Amino acid sequence: MFLRVLFMLLLALNLGVASWLYFTPQAAKTQLPVTDVGIARLELIAEREPPGDAASSELAEAPARGPAAAETCRSIGPFPTQADVRTAINKLTPLTRRIQFREARTTQPRGYWVFVPAMASREQALGVARQLSGKGVRDYYVVTAGDQQNTISLGLFRDQNNAERRRAEIAALGFSPQLVQRTEDLPVYWIDFAEDRERPLDWHAQLPDLIDLKEQTVACF
Repeated sequence: MFLRVLFMLLLALNLGVASWLYFTPQAAKTQLPVTDVGIARLELIAEREPPGDAASSELAEAPARGPAAAETCRSIGPFPTQADVRTAINKLTPLTRRIQFREARTTQPRGYWVFVPAMASREQALGVARQLSGKGVRDYYVVTAGDQQNTISLGLFRDQNNAERRRAEIAALGFSPQLVQRTEDLPVYWIDFAEDRERPLDWHAQLPDLIDLKEQTVACF
């Protein structure tokens, strides 16, 4: 009996506490400030104006590029060696907008060759050689191989006048010598540079020792 009464009292007490908690008015929650006092609120650019307007404004404020100053390009050469090119570039670089060098190929004379044309056989070539020797000619050589086989060489000359004189001497002995200019393919170098059209470069004054250089206008690079 006592336990039943105690149970009923505890149940009544719990119901009373629950009713009090449920029906008691709730206090308003205090909302904390986003920033501390005296500090401005951080605001994103995207919150201030639409992205399209921001992009348009940025483009509108970008400075427009002005037209490039007028320029011309020239090329000078040919320089025989890379050492000459380096010397010239060192002198001209501070006076130009841009500068570069390029390699080209050229055919240059190597002298003159006097000879009796090739015979049909080695025996014929040796026979002509003996005839030359019999008439006092000592400086000759019978070519024994290669493209000029059975040709009789009468000398190589740097000076054309000396070669002509040799040919005339052999022709006076009753032979039919020929004279040809020998050539070789050699590399040469050109320097290209861009300059201000209003202030052209006087490269002659900068390279007084290279009097054989030529000049030509080229497309700008």
